[in-house]
Amino acid sequence: MVGPAFPLTSIRLESNRMHPDDKICYCYGVSMRKLMNFSRRTRPQRPSRMTECLGAGSGCGWCIPFLVKIAENPDAFVAGDLTPDQYAESRQTYIKTRQSRNTFPEPSP
Repeated sequence: MVGPAFPLTSIRLESNRMHPDDKICYCYGVSMRKLMNFSRRTRPQRPSRMTECLGAGSGCGWCIPFLVKIAENPDAFVAGDLTPDQYAESRQTYIKTRQSRNTFPEPSP
């Protein structure tokens, strides 16, 4: 019997990471897939244009750093090693601790 081409632990770890249908913007329920497709299609000149995708980034502000990365290069975007649960928990901590609201970077002159 021949084993898999890659270790089973890789499958388990990979399946825990965020996937394209996981939410990036919890305020408006916008998925990573929608944001990446929006960025590919529109090639926003400024990251703040990502709010045109169903309002993403215009609520609590938690997702703005992720939106900036998606706008810069949607094909290279990964949410790091976060699982969907870790992402959601980090957002809850951001909201509960009343951190300064994330903002989009100012456009370059």
